[in-house]
Amino acid sequence: EQFHLRAYAHIGDAVYEVFVREKVINITSNSKKMHELTTKYVKAEFQLETLEKLTEFLTDEEKDIVRRARNMPSTTFRRANQSLHRQATAFEALLGYNYMHNKERYREFLDIISTYIVF
Repeated sequence: EQFHLRAYAHIGDAVYEVFVREKVINITSNSKKMHELTTKYVKAEFQLETLEKLTEFLTDEEKDIVRRARNMPSTTFRRANQSLHRQATAFEALLGYNYMHNKERYREFLDIISTYIVF
Protein backbone atom coordinates (compact mmCIF):
# COMPACT_ATOMS: atom_id res chain seq x y z
CA GLU A 1 0.00 0.00 0.00
CA GLN A 2 1.64 3.19 -1.19
CA PHE A 3 -0.65 5.82 0.37
CA HIS A 4 -2.67 6.18 3.57
CA LEU A 5 -6.31 5.14 3.29
CA ARG A 6 -7.36 8.79 3.70
CA ALA A 7 -5.45 9.61 0.53
CA TYR A 8 -7.25 6.84 -1.33
CA ALA A 9 -10.60 8.07 -0.04
CA HIS A 10 -9.71 11.62 -1.07
CA ILE A 11 -8.86 10.66 -4.65
CA GLY A 12 -11.75 8.19 -4.76
CA ASP A 13 -14.18 10.95 -3.84
CA ALA A 14 -12.84 13.13 -6.65
CA VAL A 15 -12.81 10.53 -9.43
CA TYR A 16 -16.24 9.25 -8.45
CA GLU A 17 -17.72 12.75 -8.62
CA VAL A 18 -16.16 13.32 -12.06
CA PHE A 19 -17.61 9.98 -13.18
CA VAL A 20 -21.11 11.02 -12.07
CA ARG A 21 -20.78 14.50 -13.55
CA GLU A 22 -19.76 13.04 -16.91
CA LYS A 23 -22.88 10.90 -16.86
CA VAL A 24 -25.04 13.89 -15.91
CA ILE A 25 -23.79 16.23 -18.65
CA ASN A 26 -24.64 13.60 -21.23
CA ILE A 27 -28.32 13.79 -20.34
CA THR A 28 -28.96 17.46 -19.60
CA SER A 29 -27.54 20.94 -20.04
CA ASN A 30 -29.93 22.46 -17.50
CA SER A 31 -27.76 23.59 -14.59
CA LYS A 32 -30.46 23.02 -11.95
CA LYS A 33 -31.07 19.48 -13.21
CA MET A 34 -27.30 18.82 -13.36
CA HIS A 35 -26.96 19.84 -9.73
CA GLU A 36 -29.98 17.75 -8.63
CA LEU A 37 -28.74 14.62 -10.39
CA THR A 38 -25.17 15.00 -9.19
CA THR A 39 -26.36 15.51 -5.62
CA LYS A 40 -28.56 12.41 -5.87
CA TYR A 41 -25.63 10.13 -6.69
CA VAL A 42 -22.71 11.85 -4.95
CA LYS A 43 -23.94 11.44 -1.41
CA ALA A 44 -23.19 9.05 1.41
CA GLU A 45 -26.52 7.18 1.26
CA PHE A 46 -26.06 6.23 -2.40
CA GLN A 47 -22.41 5.34 -1.83
CA LEU A 48 -23.38 3.05 1.06
CA GLU A 49 -26.03 1.29 -1.05
CA THR A 50 -23.55 0.90 -3.89
CA LEU A 51 -20.81 -0.44 -1.63
CA GLU A 52 -23.23 -3.05 -0.30
CA LYS A 53 -23.98 -4.15 -3.88
CA LEU A 54 -20.28 -4.23 -4.80
CA THR A 55 -19.34 -6.42 -1.82
CA GLU A 56 -19.96 -9.66 -3.70
CA PHE A 57 -17.45 -8.61 -6.38
CA LEU A 58 -14.61 -7.68 -4.00
CA THR A 59 -11.35 -9.54 -3.66
CA ASP A 60 -10.02 -10.29 -0.17
CA GLU A 61 -7.56 -7.39 -0.53
CA GLU A 62 -10.39 -5.02 -1.48
CA LYS A 63 -12.52 -6.24 1.43
CA ASP A 64 -9.59 -5.48 3.71
CA ILE A 65 -9.29 -1.94 2.30
CA VAL A 66 -13.02 -1.39 2.83
CA ARG A 67 -12.85 -2.74 6.39
CA ARG A 68 -9.83 -0.66 7.35
CA ALA A 69 -11.22 2.52 5.73
CA ARG A 70 -14.55 2.02 7.47
CA ASN A 71 -12.75 1.71 10.80
CA MET A 72 -10.58 4.82 10.43
CA PRO A 73 -11.18 7.48 13.06
CA SER A 74 -13.54 10.12 11.76
CA THR A 75 -12.07 13.50 10.89
CA THR A 76 -15.36 15.35 11.36
CA PHE A 77 -16.74 16.08 14.82
CA ARG A 78 -20.41 16.85 14.36
CA ARG A 79 -21.25 14.40 11.64
CA ALA A 80 -24.94 13.48 11.92
CA ASN A 81 -24.41 9.83 11.08
CA GLN A 82 -20.89 8.55 11.76
CA SER A 83 -21.65 5.04 10.48
CA LEU A 84 -22.97 6.33 7.18
CA HIS A 85 -19.96 8.63 6.77
CA ARG A 86 -17.56 5.76 7.47
CA GLN A 87 -19.24 3.53 4.88
CA ALA A 88 -19.06 6.29 2.27
CA THR A 89 -15.38 6.77 3.11
CA ALA A 90 -14.82 3.04 2.61
CA PHE A 91 -16.52 3.24 -0.81
CA GLU A 92 -14.31 6.18 -1.78
CA ALA A 93 -11.15 4.43 -0.52
CA LEU A 94 -12.00 1.35 -2.57
CA LEU A 95 -12.40 3.40 -5.73
CA GLY A 96 -9.34 5.50 -4.99
CA TYR A 97 -7.15 2.49 -4.31
CA ASN A 98 -8.11 0.86 -7.59
CA TYR A 99 -7.86 4.14 -9.48
CA MET A 100 -4.27 4.49 -8.30
CA HIS A 101 -3.17 0.85 -8.62
CA ASN A 102 -5.45 -1.01 -11.01
CA LYS A 103 -7.23 1.13 -13.61
CA GLU A 104 -8.80 -1.91 -15.25
CA ARG A 105 -10.40 -2.96 -11.96
CA TYR A 106 -11.45 0.65 -11.32
CA ARG A 107 -13.23 0.70 -14.71
CA GLU A 108 -14.93 -2.62 -13.87
CA PHE A 109 -16.37 -0.99 -10.75
CA LEU A 110 -17.56 2.01 -12.77
CA ASP A 111 -19.30 -0.33 -15.20
CA ILE A 112 -21.08 -2.03 -12.31
CA ILE A 113 -21.93 1.29 -10.66
CA SER A 114 -23.36 2.54 -13.97
CA THR A 115 -26.07 -0.07 -13.71
CA TYR A 116 -27.24 1.49 -10.41
CA ILE A 117 -27.36 5.05 -11.73
CA VAL A 118 -30.73 5.56 -13.35
CA PHE A 119 -31.77 8.89 -14.80
